[in-house]
Amino acid sequence: MADKITLEDLRPAEGATHRSKRVGRGRSSGKGKTSGRGHNGEGQRSGSSAKRGFEGGQMPSYRQMPKLKGFTNFAALNFAEINVKDIEKLDAKEIDLNYLIENGKAHPKSVALRVLGNGEITKAFTVKARYFTPSAKEKIEKAGGKVELV
Repeated sequence: MADKITLEDLRPAEGATHRSKRVGRGRSSGKGKTSGRGHNGEGQRSGSSAKRGFEGGQMPSYRQMPKLKGFTNFAALNFAEINVKDIEKLDAKEIDLNYLIENGKAHPKSVALRVLGNGEITKAFTVKARYFTPSAKEKIEKAGGKVELV
């Protein structure tokens, strides 16, 4: 059986740690003379730190950008909607979301179908949808059609 691992045995992975660069220790060190701070200016002095977002007096980018207003609900479902009067114009006897998408009557990204009661209907259809308005349900059934909730 192997020895137990203790806190003293834990080490960083190989290559995970680096020695800190010693600045101002001669030109050959790679960070000599100005110690990587450049020549003159605010950033060259010790203790300097510009405000977050400060761009040297130029109008900051966060103030140049137009501010977003409102809210977009990304969880909202994309419903396809169809009125009873539009169902009347269709050829098929059975109407559902897939039929409408295939015939270009609904957006391909629609996830459910809502049937609204605007208009009149005379032919009998079987309509499969997630939601029917009460008037749409009444009109479809009155015309001899069938309503199926999916």
